[in-house]
Amino acid sequence: MDDAFKTQVAQPLGLIASGSFVLTAREGGHSTGILVTWVQQAGFDPPTITVAVKHGRPIEAMIKRSGHFVLNIIGEDSAKMYKHFGKGAGASEPAFEGLAVRNETTGVIVQDCIAHLGCKVTGKIETGDHTVFVGQVVGGAIHNNSKPHLHTRLNGFNY
Repeated sequence: MDDAFKTQVAQPLGLIASGSFVLTAREGGHSTGILVTWVQQAGFDPPTITVAVKHGRPIEAMIKRSGHFVLNIIGEDSAKMYKHFGKGAGASEPAFEGLAVRNETTGVIVQDCIAHLGCKVTGKIETGDHTVFVGQVVGGAIHNNSKPHLHTRLNGFNY
């Protein structure tokens, strides 16, 4: 991809609005979570969502092996979740220390988020630098009545 093309499309790509989420997964006695923004509902019956995970993130392999994930929806007051998950956690680091969480088969529910959706992986698409997981929603709940955090990016070529 040449620089002229990147310059031309960087800002328009960044204007695609998205929510903010904590994606979690569990496998055996291990669990982890990361911030994600590339999420979209992809079906009504059964209810289905997609979520993109950058190649090489520890959670990518965990989701592939476990076949499940939880999407925790961050509310307007997003500072706590961004501060906690912003730097990321290594595969062996405790990702949820200091947070109120509940472990489920599909992943970890972060109680400080406004809602969650538990999903069973029904497909995946390998893109250039991300894996897009297709998840059938198998559970979920509202935690409080706050509005979701929404944002755009200045540049569509980085987070």
